[in-house]
Amino acid sequence: MKRQSFFRMNRSKRGRGLLLFAMMAAVFALAACGNSNNGNHSSPAASSQPAATASASQSASASPSASPSAEAQTGTITYQSEAGPVEVPANPQRVIVLSGYTGDVLQLGVPLVGVDSWSVANPRFADKLQGVTEVSDEDLEKIIELQPDLIIGSSDSKNQDKLKQIAPLVTYTYNKVDYLTQHLEIGKALNKEKEAQAWIDDFKQRATAAGEEIKAKIGPDATVSVMEAYDKEVYTFGDAWGRGTEILFQLMGLNMQPKVKESTAKDGYFTLSAEVLPDYAGDYIILSKDPGADTSFQKTETYKNIPAVKNNRVYEVDSRTFYFNDAMTLEWQLAFFKEKFLGN
Repeated sequence: MKRQSFFRMNRSKRGRGLLLFAMMAAVFALAACGNSNNGNHSSPAASSQPAATASASQSASASPSASPSAEAQTGTITYQSEAGPVEVPANPQRVIVLSGYTGDVLQLGVPLVGVDSWSVANPRFADKLQGVTEVSDEDLEKIIELQPDLIIGSSDSKNQDKLKQIAPLVTYTYNKVDYLTQHLEIGKALNKEKEAQAWIDDFKQRATAAGEEIKAKIGPDATVSVMEAYDKEVYTFGDAWGRGTEILFQLMGLNMQPKVKESTAKDGYFTLSAEVLPDYAGDYIILSKDPGADTSFQKTETYKNIPAVKNNRVYEVDSRTFYFNDAMTLEWQLAFFKEKFLGN
């Protein structure tokens, strides 16, 4: 499809109510006064690369890639986001994620106080999101009550000007950078660049090695298709649309079914009818299924006669655990592929 909070303070029930009222008034007043100088969809200069640089309030000379001092850990750094520089906490403790990056924050061990509904619905995250509140970009009152010190969203998140008045806001455009660079960028925003890079290096090595084992077992010419049943539709995906595609086709170097490769080249995915499923089926199929999806196509003779189906080479998985390509989901996807292809 990660600290000292500016808002953290001990207040009585009456005090919290007054704080909420005052902050809401300030948020809406500031948002109404001209919509801020920063647009919701500002794009970076073509040559700029998102990066974190040391700054700002407490330690102007500290490097974010160096071990931060105790002073820097309670101060801020300047993160060079795709929308421009954002001053963020050097040691965030109350992060809200409004898009598909929850697993990246969890992988880096940074505390969360609010996440999007997709993350809440992911069974793989359930034990790690105990006590974390479900929020959206329209839940401004709820977000204020959670007292975040950093908000992470997408470039099309709503109410961005208002969210910026609550806490520093960092947004990302899906697939603007590759999935591993995305994790690194989130690591920079959280002042965890070293940890993010270490995970990336290790994950690439493990996934590549597993890919060699899989190719040795299934043969160098075997093809793989990734499909998903969602609502009343069936989709197939290219090499950069979550669902494990990045691992299978980029890191492992497995062969995408040729018709899938052609059809997904433009948009990254392609909608299929039940009648044409055999034309897009690889020798192996990863079938991601939403619990509420119409799977009647699996009862048709057309589907049952697909060679991968007849040879028991269809590996089904709960789509809620497979949508995204955040670091924690990637770990689960790699484990799933090793189990299904290699039996370990």
